Amino acid sequence: MSKLSWKREGGILLLSFIIIALDQLSKQWIRATLSLGESFPPIGPLTIIHIQNPGAAFGLFSSQTLILSILALAGLIAMIGFYPYVSRIASWGGFSLALIFAGATGNLIDRVWRGYVTDFIYVRLWSDVYWPAFNIADSCITIGTCILAISVLFTFRKGNKISANTRNKNVPD
Repeated sequence: MSKLSWKREGGILLLSFIIIALDQLSKQWIRATLSLGESFPPIGPLTIIHIQNPGAAFGLFSSQTLILSILALAGLIAMIGFYPYVSRIASWGGFSLALIFAGATGNLIDRVWRGYVTDFIYVRLWSDVYWPAFNIADSCITIGTCILAISVLFTFRKGNKISANTRNKNVPD
């Protein structure tokens, strides 16, 4: 592995640890500052509220902590296995997997140690319509997944165009 590659891999690992630390510190701060259900006054469309989510995204699979933890752990192991491949084929692959890995790890820590995930960011979309509460880990998983999907899509699209151009040059008129 080249020196540049080691620096890149180390940077991605460092980014993951920083995100996990920020996620856990923010959740700890919410638990220490706000009682369950208590919130800060809204600032525009944003409200900070202390919520315990025993399920997955949007509260689905409530109280299935063991199953969700096992699935999260399996997903983390799969990400480690796919990392070399994804980081080679997609320009932002390593960065996006670091975001997803850190977010999944942050929520897994909550599930294992507390039996629920602490959510606290609550956004009003319009009038009295709110998006379900989320946290830094959830944001990283969402952003990382979007970056990965876009990066892979453009990588394959670029690859297909190159292949098509090469085929056309080899075809006699």
